[in-house]
Amino acid sequence: MMERSESAPAALQIDELRKVYDNGVEALKGVSLRVEPGDFFALLGPNGAGKSTLIGIVSSLVNLGSGRVRVFGTDLASDRSACMRQIGLVPQEINFNMFEKPLDILVNYAGFYGLPRAQAIARAHQELARAQLTDKASVTSRTLSGGMKRRLMIARALMTRPRLLILDEPTAGVDIEIRRGMWKTLREVNAAGTTVILTTHYLEEAENLCRNLAIIDHGRIVENGPIKALLAKLDVEGFLFDIDGELPAALPSITGATLCAADAHTLDLDMPRTMDLNRVFTAFDEAGIRVRSMRTKSNRLEELFVRLTGHGASDEEAA
Repeated sequence: MMERSESAPAALQIDELRKVYDNGVEALKGVSLRVEPGDFFALLGPNGAGKSTLIGIVSSLVNLGSGRVRVFGTDLASDRSACMRQIGLVPQEINFNMFEKPLDILVNYAGFYGLPRAQAIARAHQELARAQLTDKASVTSRTLSGGMKRRLMIARALMTRPRLLILDEPTAGVDIEIRRGMWKTLREVNAAGTTVILTTHYLEEAENLCRNLAIIDHGRIVENGPIKALLAKLDVEGFLFDIDGELPAALPSITGATLCAADAHTLDLDMPRTMDLNRVFTAFDEAGIRVRSMRTKSNRLEELFVRLTGHGASDEEAA
């Protein structure tokens, strides 16, 4: 568990941030947020909640409204360049030249930040290897698959060795195998000391990767803290049981719990957190149900999200 040091500046400190667009829309309504150095932090929110505006301001893609933003102690308003040198951004939309080669995309990007060409080329080969794109270094980027393009975006952001990496829906539209490969890369980057802020449409992704999270809705932070502490507020826990053989025609009744068949060989159970799981196994034994394996359902964060905002996961897209 990461401990906060009062003497060390936050990786990201946001104080009373407000943003009103020219059309009168108030996107942010006094947002305050602190992300500690080395954290893996999730920022969640439904469509139109203010996530993209918040990320846009921090990354200088959106003009600062009122309030204050600091990156590792540097004030964004007074020293924007110093802040940007510490940030790597992976936007939601693919925004590199599709007719350039991946190697050139990385080298040219590093050149914008003053990295000598020889050093940039060596680093580009390192990042292409980490992204499993070495054999694609010299192809036209438009020929890459969607997942490869996403990995190239992350590789580009890492070329400057940012202290703070911000990813806006980095795994949108990619299959689960590629997504897990990207998770592995992000865990490695975070373990090496880079602070990571992630917005994601996949709530299980936030639960698997992140230690802390904030949920934003209608321009305000409605929840902020360790994921484990927030999930502990839920009074229901869910499990899936893989069954050996066919399920019986009649499932056992377990007082206080809800049990149903997810398919011919899987049972879906919701039960109070205070219930003794031994009661469940006793009921299974009495019904002749043999459990081969069990796993926790990954919908706890979604339940918390719905309770706080009234929106389902299907509504949680880039704001």
